[in-house]
Formats: sequence, structure tokens, C-alpha cells
Amino acid sequence: MKRLLLAATAAAGLLFSSASAFPADKLLNASYDVARELFVDINRAFVAHHEGVTVDQSHAGTSKQARAIADGLAADVVTFNQVTDIDFLVKQGLVSDDWQKEFPDNASPFYSLPSFLVRAGNPKNIRDWDDLARDDVQIIFPNPKTSGNARYTYLAATAYAREKFSGDETRVKEFVTKIFNNVPVFDTGGRAATTTFAERGIGDVLITFESETQGIANEYGTDKYEQVVPSVSLLAEFPVAIVDKVVDQNGSRDLARSYLDFLYSPEGQKIEAEHGLRVRDEAVAAGFKDKFPDVRLVTVEEVFGGWDKVQAEHFAEGALLDQAYGNR
Repeated sequence: MKRLLLAATAAAGLLFSSASAFPADKLLNASYDVARELFVDINRAFVAHHEGVTVDQSHAGTSKQARAIADGLAADVVTFNQVTDIDFLVKQGLVSDDWQKEFPDNASPFYSLPSFLVRAGNPKNIRDWDDLARDDVQIIFPNPKTSGNARYTYLAATAYAREKFSGDETRVKEFVTKIFNNVPVFDTGGRAATTTFAERGIGDVLITFESETQGIANEYGTDKYEQVVPSVSLLAEFPVAIVDKVVDQNGSRDLARSYLDFLYSPEGQKIEAEHGLRVRDEAVAAGFKDKFPDVRLVTVEEVFGGWDKVQAEHFAEGALLDQAYGNR
């Protein structure tokens, strides 16, 4: 119920009556599926500094969001969870080629990693990626065809397997296919996968962003769930961008830039850390150190050669993701 109320608040926007200092006084932020609560708090804080401004939200898997924007969803800004979906918008002529240079840290104000959430007592003793390939384990994560969240899960599992099997791609593919075979249902996005695991009681382990595992445990009860951080995971950056074509039509570029700048401010970074995200501001991060266990993070560039190569070798039609998905 709490999540439904928050989602309704985000959809309705946050309204103030006095005049805005910007040429436009309204923004639409298209974001990833499990970011509803985060942006309710971000938007509330932002508009407190900019009376008269409305920030509306749209949430879904980011691949779905990117296609919706290409089809006419008039989002002024995007706050996604994978680079490839913004690159898709670049190819559609909606976002500038140099979008990663417009904001610090490659336009990623915060980051996370694929992590595990298990039921209280961890009855299946799930500790690392190896355990996800066991025959007695049911796994819940959304469909990587529609969810950036799940694509990170796929890539993290693949990165782990490449280390474990010393780059033997046949064994890597077998390992990842076993994990896919242990998924009883593929939901379209991370929020639906959370519902399947936490409310419908399906599965032994939910794989999602660390930020989401913390939020679920806090909402549904820390006595019901335990977080498990694997030995190694993949750096999941959360890129942001201005949708140039839309802001030029709406006259909202200055407001859009101010909004995304706010995500890097100490106030914005504190809100993000409170929602379980690892932030860039060192002073803010230090205040939340106890909340984030140490984990060895690898990157898409180190393991896969960058996002362009990932797109061609893993996410293109008929590529390795399709093969793992089709062999389940």
C-alpha cells in the first residue's frame, strides 16, 4: 500500500503555487522501475527550492522507457540504470552525442550493484553466484529483455563465471543458462519481480540492485529477509541525461539542468544514500559507510570491453543473452 501511495504521489507531481524562476515550470523525469520512492523524496526536496515547479514521474524498465520516449513520451530528463538505453536515444536524435560530458562522473550521480535478498535465516544458504546455479534454488529477477536491472544481473553473473572458469566461454554459457533455468517467472521490471518475491512468496532469492534489497527489507520487515552481498559484483552506474529534443520544445532546458545538478548536490546525495545508493560525494558517503559492506566491483569496461561491445555481443538480437534466455 505504501508503494502504491508513493507511486500515485509521483505520478500526480508535486505542486506549488508561486511563479517559477525558470522559463518553464514543469518537468517529466522518465526513470527506472524501482526508483519511485527515491524520486518522491528527490522531487520534494528539489521543488522546496523552486516554488511553482512541478516534477512528474514515469517509471518502467529503462529499455521500455527509452522506446516510449522514441515513440513520443515527452520526458525532459531521463534517470536510467544503463548506458545503452540513453545511447539508444542518442541514435534516435533525442539526446546529444556528448551527454556523458554534460555532468560529472560520466553523468552518473550515484551507483549500485546487483545483490541478493533471501528469506530470514537464509534457509538455502545462498552466499554467492555459485549457489544460484544449484538445482534446489529458485531465483527471481526480471526479464533482461525489458529491464536494465536484470541486464546488470546477467552481466554480473557472466563476469563471475568468466573468472571462475578462466574465460572458458562454453562453461560460462552453461553456468548462466543454469541460472536462467532457475527463474520460474520473468516479470517485465524490477518492481514486479519484488512483488513476486515479497508478496506472492515465490522464490528463494531475489536479485536486484543493492539499493532495492535494503528498501525491501526495511519495508517488509528485517525479520523476514536478509541481504547477501556476493563476493564480486558489477558496478551499476545510473546515468542521467537531458532529452534535448523535448527541452527545446518545452523551453525547459535550464530547469532540466538544475534538476539533474541537484542529484549531485550534498542534499541530493544524502537523499540518494538514504535510499541505499552509493554516492559520489565523499563527505556524504563517509556518513553512510556502515550501511554499505565492502565488495569487489568489476566494470563493464574491464570485463566486457565497454557498452558498445556488450550491446553487439550480448544484447543484440540472437546474441548471447538471447541464447541464454532461449535455452531455459
